[in-house]
Amino acid sequence: MRRETTMELGDVHSFDLTPAEAIRLQEALRARVRLSGDIGEISLVAGADASYEKGSDEIHAVVVALGYPDLTVVERVSASTETSFPYIPGLLTFREGPALIEAFRRLRSEPDVVFFDGQGIAHPRGLGIASHMGILLDRPTVGVAKSLLSGTATEPGPGMGSTAPILRDGETIGMTVRTKEKTKPVYVSVGHRITLSTAVDLVLATSRGYRLPEPTRQAHLFANTVRREGSGEGRQTTLLSGGG
Repeated sequence: MRRETTMELGDVHSFDLTPAEAIRLQEALRARVRLSGDIGEISLVAGADASYEKGSDEIHAVVVALGYPDLTVVERVSASTETSFPYIPGLLTFREGPALIEAFRRLRSEPDVVFFDGQGIAHPRGLGIASHMGILLDRPTVGVAKSLLSGTATEPGPGMGSTAPILRDGETIGMTVRTKEKTKPVYVSVGHRITLSTAVDLVLATSRGYRLPEPTRQAHLFANTVRREGSGEGRQTTLLSGGG
């Protein structure tokens, strides 16, 4: 959907927190995560990712919007910010979040579902970047991670589309999903306002012969391009028909 204004967000909390304060905020926000929701007809999906040089505090975040089901890229935006928050596993949002928020504010599309390169509720405190950002964006989100952060999982079958549950204390918190035959699976979990079964179905529906589904694959490629070219501050690349 084309709009004449940039994307509106709800109340965004401060990211200027200590690690201890960040953990307490995660524990408070966890209660707001919704593990179900009717997302209706999907016409637009998006992938979000961030990239930075090792040892650098400059974060380059991007959002790529794609038409669904054809998965044609229709819009790409980016933003770069400096962060003082350290890299701590499980607190990724507090390092990448400000840049991602700025990128989403520049987006002129209205994605029905957003895929994040990271965890949803398959997280030690149940609030990975897909869940955290889902609350701030107030829209359906899916976590698609390349490694397991919390819980245990068995290897799914070798064929594309095979799945196996991610379990923690006897509860299913996500699924390992084989998106390409004879390739390592990805770890899918609910971010916000979507069911796990729908999240898995969408990951498979948006897979096009690569390990990563197309929304996060395109976001990963664009984030690396922005990082190599330098600061994305002020950058907005719009590919929607009709200019922009």
